[in-house]
Amino acid sequence: MIRAIIKFALRFTTLFLFRVKVVGKENIENGKPFILCPNHISNWDPPTMVASLKRNDIYVLAKQELFVNAFVKWLAVKVHAIPVKRGSHDTTLLKTSIKVLKENHLLMIFPEGTRNGIAKKGKIQNGAVLISLMSGVPIIPIGIQAKYKPFTKVKINVGKPMDFSEYKDKKNDKETLENLSNTLMKEIIRLTNEKI
Repeated sequence: MIRAIIKFALRFTTLFLFRVKVVGKENIENGKPFILCPNHISNWDPPTMVASLKRNDIYVLAKQELFVNAFVKWLAVKVHAIPVKRGSHDTTLLKTSIKVLKENHLLMIFPEGTRNGIAKKGKIQNGAVLISLMSGVPIIPIGIQAKYKPFTKVKINVGKPMDFSEYKDKKNDKETLENLSNTLMKEIIRLTNEKI
C-alpha cells in the first residue's frame, strides 16, 4: 500500500515536471524478469524510470551513500532500492540480485557506475553482464534523453533484450565480461543518440 502511494507520488511529480515519452516499452514483457540498463545522467533517472514504466516490480541498485539518512533509507527500501557499495565485490549483492530475477522481477542497474559516465569516458562496470550470465536473464538497454529542466521533454528509448546466455560458462573470464559490457554500452549509447 505504501509503495503504491509512493509510486503514485513519484508518477505525479515526474509527469508534472516533465513531458515523458517512452518508446519500446513493449520490449519489457509482463511477468518476465529482465535487467534494465539505462544510461545515467541525473538523480532524476531512477524515479523517472520507476514512475514511467507500468510494471510495479522494479528493483533498483543504488549507491550506499543514499541510505545514510534515515528517511531516505526508509523511502528507498519502500521503492525496492538495493544498496551498493561501489568498488567492492559484494557476493551478498549478487545473491540478492539473482533472487530478485528468479522471482520474475525487474532489476535496474546503471552500468556507468556514476552519473555522466559516458561523457566522462569512464570505464563501464561489468556487474550487469555478470548478473546476466549468472542468472540467465537478458539485459534490456535503455537510452534516456533528457536535460531534466522543468516542463521539458524526457524521452526513454527502450531497446530489445540482449541475450548473453551463450557465454554463461565464461562468467569468470574478465576479458569476456569486458567485451560484453562494451557491447552493451555501445547499444545504450546508440539508443541515447537515436532520434525518437
